[in-house]
Amino acid sequence: MIIAPSLLAANFGRLAREVERVDASGADWLHLDIMDGHFVPNISFGPAVVRTVRPLTRLFFDVHLMCSKPEILLEPFAQAGANQINIHVELGEAVTPLLWKIKSLGKKVGLVVNPPTSITMAQPYLDRIDSLLIMTVNPGFGGQSFIYETLPKIQQAYAWRREKSLAYHIAVDGGVDFKTAPECAHVGADAFISGTALFGRPNLRAAVKKMRTIVESAGSRVSCPRAANGMDREPALSPRLS
Repeated sequence: MIIAPSLLAANFGRLAREVERVDASGADWLHLDIMDGHFVPNISFGPAVVRTVRPLTRLFFDVHLMCSKPEILLEPFAQAGANQINIHVELGEAVTPLLWKIKSLGKKVGLVVNPPTSITMAQPYLDRIDSLLIMTVNPGFGGQSFIYETLPKIQQAYAWRREKSLAYHIAVDGGVDFKTAPECAHVGADAFISGTALFGRPNLRAAVKKMRTIVESAGSRVSCPRAANGMDREPALSPRLS
């Protein structure tokens, strides 16, 4: 199981110390949300920040591009120290060349699915990716409530992985805390991106350990029947942000 604190929830007034805190926490990845103010209604940070914090840790940098033109950012983030670069399936025809470009840069390849988007949109790419990130909130802001209608998508992603003998990670991001993380693990998730629930704890190491313990316990009891009718029902409560 992979535990990935999300830097978006860190105290940016002491960013270096926050990264060092993650490094000492026992976490596996550091997740970095890159937002352009267009694909999502918020702006975060760019390659310069990633380049600045890269020397502070040997953690795996999981970069999530919530950007309308990720093609202009792939090389800058690769050069800044990203280990994995995630792009959105909502980009349509641009997805295939983006995946190949990330791979050509020697980086792990991630594909992201937003809550209103059918998980079937990701199916054609499953044999080309290292990670499938299922957003469990609408992307763009931290601290949102978990959308439970996304759980069947995790279950479907797990079923496909097993049926096709693939090895991609199934990651979840958004409202992931000590209550929702085990629910995701129980249906097949194995990478847990969490911001407020981890960074909000004074003892980050203890928080990471606690989350790892509960998801490993839940993951040992994965419940994954074949996809049923209505399993991929799209949440109607929020619009597509892409």
